[in-house]
Amino acid sequence: MARKLPGRLVDLSHSLKPGNEEYHLDLATHFTDELYPQYKRSRDTWYILQEISMSSHCGTHIEFPYHHNRTGMDAASFPLERLVGDCVLLDFRHKQPGDMVSREDLAPHAAAIQAGDMLLFNFNCARFYRTPRSHDRPQIAFDAIQWLIFEKKISLIGSDASGIELKGVPDQPVHQLLMDNGIPIIEFAANLDDLRVKRFTLFVLALSVQGLDSCPVRLVALEDDSEADSG
Repeated sequence: MARKLPGRLVDLSHSLKPGNEEYHLDLATHFTDELYPQYKRSRDTWYILQEISMSSHCGTHIEFPYHHNRTGMDAASFPLERLVGDCVLLDFRHKQPGDMVSREDLAPHAAAIQAGDMLLFNFNCARFYRTPRSHDRPQIAFDAIQWLIFEKKISLIGSDASGIELKGVPDQPVHQLLMDNGIPIIEFAANLDDLRVKRFTLFVLALSVQGLDSCPVRLVALEDDSEADSG
C-alpha cells in the first residue's frame, strides 16, 4: 500500500510535447538492440530506448546562476536543499502584460515573505503558453528585486510567465542581479490557480548535470492539509 502523503500535491509544470515547444524538444525512439546489440530482443518484443534532444530552457524550467554568471552554480552544484522549501504564492493577476510590479506593489505582501522563502508570482500568463502570446508578461522593477534580495532575503523567484523583466532588454539586468546573488529563476510555471493556500512546500526537481545552465523541471507543490482545509 502506498504511503499517504502529509498533504495535497499540485503539479505546477507544463507537460512537454516533443516537436511542439517553442524551445527545441525532440524525441527519437529506437528498439534497444538497434543502439546496443548486446541487449537481446525478440522480434515482436516492445523493448525500447529513447534519445532526447532539447533546449535547457524548454517548458517549465529553472535558470541557475551559471546562466548569467560565469562562476555561478550550475544544475549539478546548486544545493539540493535549496530546491525544496517554503514557497509563497503572490497573486498579481491584476497586472497586465507590459505592466510593472513596483516596490510599492510588493509592500502589502511584506509580512508574508520570510527570509529564505521561494516566491512564485501568478501573472495569469500560463494561458499564453504555446501560443503567439507566450512572451506577453508583466515585469518586476529592478528596485523591487533589490528589496526582495537584500531585505527579504528570498532564495528563489519565479512566475507562470516567460520571464520577470522587460522583454528584449539588453543583458537582462534583473537576471544578472539575481544570479550574481545566487538566486535562481523559475519560468513558465503552470496551474498556479489550482493552489488552495498561499504558503506551501515547493519541490524543484531538476537534473544534476554538470555544466548545465538551466533545466526543465517537474515543479511540485505540497500543500499542508490543515492549511488547505482552513483556507
